[in-house]
Amino acid sequence: MNHLLSIKDLSQQQLLDLLALAKNIKANPADYRKALDGKSVVMLFEKPSLRTRVSFDIGINKLGGHCLYLDQQNGALGKREPVSDFAANISCWADAIVARTFLHSTIEQLAEHGSVPVINALSDLYHPCQGLADFLTLSEQYDDVSKVKLAYVGDGNNVTHSLMFGAAILGAHLTVLCPPGHFPDGKVVCEAQALAAKHGGTLVLSSDIEAIADHDAIYTDTWISMGDNASMEEIEAKFKPYQVNAELMAAAGAKHFMHCLPAYREVEATAEIVDGEGSLILHQAENRMHAQNAVLVTLFSQ
Repeated sequence: MNHLLSIKDLSQQQLLDLLALAKNIKANPADYRKALDGKSVVMLFEKPSLRTRVSFDIGINKLGGHCLYLDQQNGALGKREPVSDFAANISCWADAIVARTFLHSTIEQLAEHGSVPVINALSDLYHPCQGLADFLTLSEQYDDVSKVKLAYVGDGNNVTHSLMFGAAILGAHLTVLCPPGHFPDGKVVCEAQALAAKHGGTLVLSSDIEAIADHDAIYTDTWISMGDNASMEEIEAKFKPYQVNAELMAAAGAKHFMHCLPAYREVEATAEIVDGEGSLILHQAENRMHAQNAVLVTLFSQ
């Protein structure tokens, strides 16, 4: 493991090891207080962030490392100077790069042209750090995460892709329910199905909301990312049947609700569910830091 660009690049054992290490770091933070002693990590962010920026910054500090945040006030990556030059220059000074970008190709260029580990903190295709935090959260609620039945409801996006890869590699069951025309990327689906077949997982895609029956947890994301040009009326017309509410949770028999945040209450999910007893959203948010710290410790221990 030289980089973390996508969960699909991990073996089952590597993924299980990361989850186990994250639990250990969370339970015994003092044991890792100097894990990144003398290490500096540069964070390149093209997009705004709350959870990603704060969890990486504080997490690196808790591991004894130094974090430098660079936004794009001087222009997007690749415009002021080539991404390859960004990667090569930063590699002269820093020990790792964390990047949150619009295009996944930017992440790939950073990894190709740099000489230090690169961590994908979100791209248009994948959100591996979120996926790791999500499966860490599920593993805290269920003894055997491979037995978990998870349903993702809403717009197929980068979070969906990472959930598909994680569930497939862990041998778990994932149902993806999307309105017609809003399914995950076809190539990603094929890759995830191949991984699921290899590891004994199950991946089901459907537009039939009745396929929600018999799941342990329901995961959703904002509908707003569907597209800036779409009106709220258009979005609601397509997605309203996929709102996570008490009726949908009951139909699924689901105990837990998950969301990567930010959440729009009474839109993709009702406040009753977002803030309810079965909601894991703050556990997911906290576990971003522990999962990411596990990635950092692993990358620097090789």
